[in-house]
Amino acid sequence: MARNAQLPLSLSALRILAVLLLLLHPLRRVSGAGGHDYRDALRKSILFFEGQRSGKLPPDQRLRWRRDSALRDGATAGVDLTGGYYDAGDNIKFGFPMAFTATMLSWSIIDFGRSMGPEVRNAVKAVRWATDYLLKATAIPGVVFVQVGDPLSDHNCWERPEDMDTLRTAYKIDGAHPGSDVAGETAAALAAASIVFRSRDPAYSRMLLNRAVRVFQFADRYRGAYSNSLHRAVCPFYCDVNGYQDELLWGAAWLHKASRRRQYREYIVRNEVVLRAGDTINEFGWDNKHAGINVLVSKEVLMGRAEYFESFKQNADGFICSILPGISHPQVQYSPGGLIFKAGGSNMQHVTSLSFLLLAYSNYLSHANKVVPCGETTATPALLKRLAKRQVDYILGDNPLGMSYMVGYGARYPQRIHHRASSLPSVGAHPAHIGCKAGSRYFLSPNPNPNVLVGAVVGGPNVTDAFPDSRPYFQESEPTTYINAPLVGLLGFFSAHY
Repeated sequence: MARNAQLPLSLSALRILAVLLLLLHPLRRVSGAGGHDYRDALRKSILFFEGQRSGKLPPDQRLRWRRDSALRDGATAGVDLTGGYYDAGDNIKFGFPMAFTATMLSWSIIDFGRSMGPEVRNAVKAVRWATDYLLKATAIPGVVFVQVGDPLSDHNCWERPEDMDTLRTAYKIDGAHPGSDVAGETAAALAAASIVFRSRDPAYSRMLLNRAVRVFQFADRYRGAYSNSLHRAVCPFYCDVNGYQDELLWGAAWLHKASRRRQYREYIVRNEVVLRAGDTINEFGWDNKHAGINVLVSKEVLMGRAEYFESFKQNADGFICSILPGISHPQVQYSPGGLIFKAGGSNMQHVTSLSFLLLAYSNYLSHANKVVPCGETTATPALLKRLAKRQVDYILGDNPLGMSYMVGYGARYPQRIHHRASSLPSVGAHPAHIGCKAGSRYFLSPNPNPNVLVGAVVGGPNVTDAFPDSRPYFQESEPTTYINAPLVGLLGFFSAHY
């Protein structure tokens, strides 16, 4: 069980000073302009999802350079799997990160939707584009389709989604080939979305919740990691490194929040130790839900409704202390410019997800009039908000390069993102088919991408704040849906409060 980090007395003063310097004296923006236009950034962060759409595009599609794509997905398996999102800069539909994206978009709306103004409508549309697909993927009891497209053939090509001629294999899990991780995350997404639609579309909300219940039962009954069942298809792309246990708790936590049924509360309490609720407290993303579980469940404790979840609040407090700059933790670094940095690719996924948890927890603490003691430092709600805002401001341009890492926001942003549809000429500009290898010259070109994928947030700079702005450097230059999904909530809050 995680406890609050204790500071060595000889270092505490220096560390507290480091916290204050970082949070209270942010970098000046190179442009010298005033504060950020969070409302504009919010609009663009949601617009990005329209550029990631697969399937038949609706009449109100705003990114007009995208066209219909992958209209026969699922046909080889005798099912309709059209729709959903491409997760990043390729043309595969990976169900694991797509479901996490839907969960985080939903959580963004649940906690911060009231701050989004008219943009909440577009955020809700972004959720529904995912959940309509997830309903198709879970339509057959005891089966979840978890991926469409062969990643090896897809990654061997650089072509527009509208031109795809690679294999569109549909991969599934079932009782004989389990995947509690992706099924648990899918249940979480459906349950979280049911809350979003509860008053907006009650019939759809009930359908989502009922499906979430069924998918969770399947995930729990047939336990196993989907990367064992589908290793060739999902590894090393979205291989489950962390195990499936956290997704079972995560799914149960969202089902408890959505349904208020006692069985899910009892499941969480009963399985807390078995499913390792306190593991890796400062990790949160598509593969590791531990910090998210602890923050989500802790709201019940802070509201005075659920003493039986007290250990989750202790874990959440431990997470908060481990993230604070100036408090040494081997898994969390800060760049010289003040950006959260964790080892591995696409660092911005950690920045936005962890910042979302800081902001959500600061709100829960505010409502309960609580703080988090971290040795000799006290993490107040205001401090956590400042730290989350500092990360968002870094993304939007308050950084050593004076560059916005959101495409289309600010005067200077990445021009050569690792993204097939953005980097190849659009169908409108070049109606003729561009074959698998014919796109390579666009990938290797030093020219900016012809299509601006507005709102896309790329993987971001390295630990020294350096950024190459080059397509081959995919870890830095590739956008993903799960970078943007938590950012929607952050920008929603800051657009209303700053």
